[in-house]
Amino acid sequence: MRLSLRPLIPAVLTGVLVSLFLGAPAEAAPTGIPTKATAQTYLNALTVGAEANASTYDRDLFPHWITISGTCNTRETVLKRDGSNVVTSSACAATSGSWFSPYDGATWTAASDVDIDHVVPLAEAWRSGASAWTTAKRQLFANDLTRPQLIAVTDNVNQSKSDQDPSTWQPSVTSYRCTYARMWIAVKYYWALKLQSTEKTALQTMLNTCS
Repeated sequence: MRLSLRPLIPAVLTGVLVSLFLGAPAEAAPTGIPTKATAQTYLNALTVGAEANASTYDRDLFPHWITISGTCNTRETVLKRDGSNVVTSSACAATSGSWFSPYDGATWTAASDVDIDHVVPLAEAWRSGASAWTTAKRQLFANDLTRPQLIAVTDNVNQSKSDQDPSTWQPSVTSYRCTYARMWIAVKYYWALKLQSTEKTALQTMLNTCS
């Protein structure tokens, strides 16, 4: 995760201005987002338990980004998937395009303004059961393109979220919270990660907003 010194409010305002010029934004589109009913079933089945091993977390234990195809790694793959009119160099670096961040509603035209968010943060996964995994399994988790675990969003927003769960951080765009909850639940269910009681309560509240 890059450290950005650009203030969040000017960044969002810039994104809004860009949106006005570009028209309707392209929606980021992770795969595998379950329906409300399926997400509810998953949420009911998840184990509630206390976090553990927080002090032993190391981001390097979740190797990323890995090569996905040709010269393209996971980040570059998500940038192409979630962006609009993305042009890449021979090294697969995005040289132009636009990216809509559903967390805050901003649109960006420089890939450097966009982070790839792990919906369930790596540190959160570690505390919720991934500390017992092999490094190979953690690599699969950190680069999971099949579940709704990776999404392109505004860099400052991703950095503000950090390793928080939904009990302390939710997208500022309230209409996206239903989708965010379904994404989070799907990832935790597939990877058999625990929930904390406050996290489960927050996810249920968010899920209740789904139409």
